[in-house]
Amino acid sequence: MKFLCLLLLTAPAFAQNPDEAAVRKTISSLFEGMKRADSTTLKPLFLPNARLQTVLNKAGDVSVKDDPIAGFVASVGKAKAGALDERLGDYMVHIDGDLATAFTPYQFYYNGEQHHCGANAFTLVRVGEVWKIQTIIDTRRKCQ
Repeated sequence: MKFLCLLLLTAPAFAQNPDEAAVRKTISSLFEGMKRADSTTLKPLFLPNARLQTVLNKAGDVSVKDDPIAGFVASVGKAKAGALDERLGDYMVHIDGDLATAFTPYQFYYNGEQHHCGANAFTLVRVGEVWKIQTIIDTRRKCQ
């Protein structure tokens, strides 16, 4: 009985607020659309000038590859449904007004085979009542 009372008292601390749930929904919609190879689902998730960036480290020379999101969306549409499967780890969402960030580890599978791992950092902006992705920056490495 004590455990049940403690659980009921602490449950609100773990509850998501509506904005956090909406941010998470935008992010999950991205990866669901990727898995379905559905570029029409992806396009409205992004702001028009959104960027996809990757942190590269080639023999200690660190750089950032920067791509417009349109190329990424087009490449997803050319994939076979089920070929692109990015699995996210647990992540925290931070929100300040109309700005949100999320950071998550991931494992990427291509055609059912583990291809690489890394971390994603998302920046989202609330436009009206909708959270849209402005930037995704990631790291990529061979999985251990």
